[in-house]
Formats: sequence, C-alpha cells, structure tokens
Amino acid sequence: MNARFNMFENELASKFGKRFATTAQVLMQSSVPAATQELVALRISQINGCGFCADMHTKDATAAGETAVRLNLVATWREATVFTEAERAALALAEEGTRIADAHEGVSDETWARVREHYDDNEVAALVCAVALMNAANRMNVIVRTPAGSYEPGMLAALTS
Repeated sequence: MNARFNMFENELASKFGKRFATTAQVLMQSSVPAATQELVALRISQINGCGFCADMHTKDATAAGETAVRLNLVATWREATVFTEAERAALALAEEGTRIADAHEGVSDETWARVREHYDDNEVAALVCAVALMNAANRMNVIVRTPAGSYEPGMLAALTS
C-alpha cells in the first residue's frame, strides 16, 4: 500500500506534525501510566482502522515493556482478565469517546463515573485529550492512507527534536 500523500514530506504538514507530536509528549508526561496511554491509543486506532497508528502504539508499548498477551487482547478487553479496573475504565472512555456517532449520549454516565473513580482531575484531562488527539491522528493517517509496518519505536519523539 502506498500513501496518497506523504504528510512527513510536506512543509505545512510537517510543521503541524511537530506541534502534534509535542502535544502528545505533554500527555505522556501526565501521571496516567504510559501503559494505559498506549493501550488507549492502540484501541482507538483499532476502532478507526488506522494501521499506521496501531503499528506505532504496538511497537512503542512493546519497547516500553508491555506484554504481547495484553496487546493481543486489547481489542477484546471486556472479556480479558489481564487489565486492571482503571485500565478498563480508560478503555471504555476511549471506545465511547471514539464512537460518538454510534451513541446519542457520547460517553455514558456509567463510564464517566468509573473513570472518575480511578483518575484525578489532571489524569482525566490527559485521558480526554489523549482520546481526542488519537482520533485526530487516526483520521489524518486514514485519509492519506499512511501505510503501516515501517514505524520504529521512538520515531514520534524524534519528530519534536
């Protein structure tokens, strides 16, 4: 598969991408565990069909020590026993926040209450922003058909240097 358009080689898109990557780094500095953030990003990418982002977050999570079992089960997290209650709340938020068009309420009160049980205000802000940012990244990559498979761990961080 070839990309329709190379966002990394276009001057305007490259400038935007650097700012986008810097924003992602701000969220990674939050107290939400990096594993949770990677699982959320991976699940959103699966839902949106973004191969590039699924590739990126699988590889970054693996490089950070995430297990293959958890990565393989994130698509079926409700039936898996390998996720904490806090991770389950974050994954539910990610799914409902991604599938807004599928539910007139968006994120349910039940999911919101579970998120609030496990995360403080700054962590909630980080999760909400991460869901929004990941959905935006997925949409850009799906639109231009950025191919998956060539990502190397740490490439996103390199964009900001």
